Amino acid sequence: MWGLVQDNEIIKYITYPKSMVIGDVQYPSKIFQLWSTSELEAIGIYEVVFNDTNKKDEQWYINTNQSFAFSDDVITASYGTATAKAHADTLWTAQDETDGKGTEGEVATRGLKYNLIQTVKQQAAGILANTDWYITRNAEKSTAIPSAITTHRDLVRSRQATMETQITNASNTPALETLYTYTTDSDGVQSRPLAELPTLEI
Repeated sequence: MWGLVQDNEIIKYITYPKSMVIGDVQYPSKIFQLWSTSELEAIGIYEVVFNDTNKKDEQWYINTNQSFAFSDDVITASYGTATAKAHADTLWTAQDETDGKGTEGEVATRGLKYNLIQTVKQQAAGILANTDWYITRNAEKSTAIPSAITTHRDLVRSRQATMETQITNASNTPALETLYTYTTDSDGVQSRPLAELPTLEI
C-alpha cells in the first residue's frame, strides 16, 4: 500500500499498483515494480509502514480503525488504544426499560465469560458423546462399562467444572486472555493455564 503526498499531506491512498496522473504526467502502473523507493518518493509516492504495536487479539479486544500520518518522509498506519470486550454480561438498566429497550436486570448482551463457558460445555459434550454408546449398551444389554471409560468420563466432567470455575473467577478480560495463552517450556511442550479437556482414543 502506498500514499500520494503533496505539500506534506496525504491526498490519496493506493492499495494496488495502477496507472495514475501526478501533476501533468501520466505514470504507468509498472513504476511500482520497476522504480526504486527514492524514485517513487521523488514524485510523492510513499510506501505505507504499518505499526501494529497497539493492535490486539480481536478475540478479546475491539481495535480502532487505522489512522495514517506522514512525518519525516514516512507514512505510518497505526492503531489507537484497543478496548477490551466486556468479560461479564451487560444488563438492561432502569433507563433502558423506560426507553422500551428491555427489562431492567435482564441480560442485554452476553459477555466473554458466558460465551467461553458455553464453548467448554459444547466441547465436553462432544467428547462425552464419543463414549455414550457404552452407556447405551449398558442400559440395553447390561454390559459392564469398562473402568477406563468411566474414569475418562469422570475426568472430562471434572476438568470441565474446573475450567468453568477458572473462567468465572477471571477478574477481567486480560485475565481471561491469560487463561487461553499458550506458553512453551524448556522441553518444547506447549500448555495454557486453562489446560485442556481430556480425550480418549477408542
